[in-house]
Amino acid sequence: MTIVTLWLPIIATAVVVFFAGSVIWMAMPWHKGEWHKTPDEAAVRAALKGCPPGMYTVPNCNDKAEFNNPDMQKKFLDGPQAYITVVPSGLPKMGSKLVMMFGYNLVVAIVCAYMVSRTLAPGADYLAVFRISGTVAFIAYGMAYVQESVWFGRQWSSTLKTFLDALIYAVLTGGIFGWLA
Repeated sequence: MTIVTLWLPIIATAVVVFFAGSVIWMAMPWHKGEWHKTPDEAAVRAALKGCPPGMYTVPNCNDKAEFNNPDMQKKFLDGPQAYITVVPSGLPKMGSKLVMMFGYNLVVAIVCAYMVSRTLAPGADYLAVFRISGTVAFIAYGMAYVQESVWFGRQWSSTLKTFLDALIYAVLTGGIFGWLA
């Protein structure tokens, strides 16, 4: 079995997971309450006006000497602490984001195909193919968010919900690869 022979499950998985993700994010209720409004949105918007797109921290401390300064430590103790991502102004453009998401699904499917082609012989049974491709898909879609919760304060409940998404994507991926490989 080679990665080239797995072109059909690669494409089918990317398409099915893309549509599953669309349904999860648009129709399912579990991600609806993850993002919160600030108490004074106008003041926050005014404070961030003029920040070029990028990632910011508040308070910002780039070296150990600065961190050891009592004034800097007081900023951390007094709070708030925040990790902020600023994106370009303008109406959100879904088209490019959807294309990038489909591309990501395609890359995950290619990595799954690579692992299947390297670990299983041609004609491997459904469950073996399901196990390898599903595990790789779960890791690809879910595990990175653990670091976000550990280091950047992402709510653990959001990460657990992402694991549910990843499990759904993994079952779909494993099922498609098991069926078409």
